[in-house]
Amino acid sequence: MTSRTVTLLDVARAAGVSKSTVSDALQGSGRVATETRDRVRAVAAELGYRPNSAARRLRRASTGAVGLHLPATATRLDYYMNLAFGAVERAQEDGLDMVLLAPSGAAGGRIASRVDGLLVIDPEAGDSAVPGLLDAGVPVVTGERYLGPAAGPSAAVVCDNAASLTALLDHVTDRGARRPAVLVPSGSSAWATALRATARSWGLAHGVEVAVRTVPFAATPAEAEETTRALLAAAPAVDAVICAPDGSAPGVLRAAAALGREVGHVGDGAGREVGLDAGRQAGRPGGSGTPGAGLLVASCVDGPAPRNAEPPVTAVDLRPAAYGRACAELLCDILADRAAPDTVRRHAWSLETRASTGPA
Repeated sequence: MTSRTVTLLDVARAAGVSKSTVSDALQGSGRVATETRDRVRAVAAELGYRPNSAARRLRRASTGAVGLHLPATATRLDYYMNLAFGAVERAQEDGLDMVLLAPSGAAGGRIASRVDGLLVIDPEAGDSAVPGLLDAGVPVVTGERYLGPAAGPSAAVVCDNAASLTALLDHVTDRGARRPAVLVPSGSSAWATALRATARSWGLAHGVEVAVRTVPFAATPAEAEETTRALLAAAPAVDAVICAPDGSAPGVLRAAAALGREVGHVGDGAGREVGLDAGRQAGRPGGSGTPGAGLLVASCVDGPAPRNAEPPVTAVDLRPAAYGRACAELLCDILADRAAPDTVRRHAWSLETRASTGPA
């Protein structure tokens, strides 16, 4: 091209599509096929097209607000409250208000007229509200990927959830566990799906039988206790329980106490290792599942419940406030043309080891 400014019409002619299709493809809005979107973006890059930010803001009057959609169970989980606070704080730094959307969602068109963009956190493939949100005609950032069918591209901030559960399983194994179990969450979110798949794949890779039990996505301590009691009764050789849902770890500890399992070591209560084979040799069919035997406990989500438990519970710190900030920051960057509408960024987690898995 010449030195003159490249326009949308130039890109449309070169790509063989309409001007509106070019606009939708570059903004990640509308119903544009993936192949067409990729071709339009490639042509735009080749021609050196740069969007006119001021014109875009004039064409679409800013509402000064962004929407936040959380899972229906979020209101009683500490993780999502901290995430929301982090998102609100970051949005306000760009002069944007945060609107909390009803869990049931609303028609995409009505939402698009009230907000400049959307944050959709832990979207469930089975949530009927999510497709309308993703196709609302405004930029969307998801907290974790959406695994259902999507009409167009969306940005995302993701954690490596497979790696975090792998770290927990490796940790309890390093501390002596030989028969770990995982209380995995139900549902069709990327987080739940990754944990269920990882529990099984880790067991196959290590030649270890991992007992997997499914609990509600937002399981209460009482539900975790009931599931853990049934698990240890049916599989007494289990010597480590990793619970996924936020705030459910105290239920696992209560189940262990009720069954006489001492949390924080793997052994017979006197510091001696008691594996399945040793238990059989001693005439005890359960091995480390006998009363007084040890049990390691860990959680996939850190928070007040694991930190304040007795003993404190080893957990993965997903840094929810920072995660909320990261999601809001990406949305702000997209609205300000600092990032593409399909940008994916990664969020770091850390493993916090505590007394529930034994001394260092």
